[in-house]
Amino acid sequence: MAAATRVEKEAFSERLKTALARGRKPIHAPTALANAFNLKWHGPSVTVQAAQKWLAGTAMPAPDKIEVLAKMTGVPLQWLRYGIPVQRAAADGGTGETRAGAYAELDKGAVTAEELRLLARLRGMTESRRELVRKLVGELAADTEMWVK
Repeated sequence: MAAATRVEKEAFSERLKTALARGRKPIHAPTALANAFNLKWHGPSVTVQAAQKWLAGTAMPAPDKIEVLAKMTGVPLQWLRYGIPVQRAAADGGTGETRAGAYAELDKGAVTAEELRLLARLRGMTESRRELVRKLVGELAADTEMWVK
């Protein structure tokens, strides 16, 4: 396997942070990540330094470790490793869509009156509240990045 490029490492890091933040017990620190990982992993322990490198985007774990991370966080392996959305299981009843699908209406220039009202309300908020909305939308949109219809 060829070594991951800087861009691949950084993109993986962003996906990993998203997956870790969405869990029942969100993980943000390298120590917490290493501890949680080592509880699921049946190989040599992962160090806090290794977890820090994964989160910083300076290193990527081996494929078998990425598989454990995907299971640990409940995200699709293909999405975590490569950023490629996957089919949601039918039993899930999911109706996720790709980011491209989510923005298709914007590409057509079809902004609705409801969207304009929402934008007006957003612009009327303080900067701290706008930041909260941005974070919420980012969290909600992350699910559409993982799954396809």
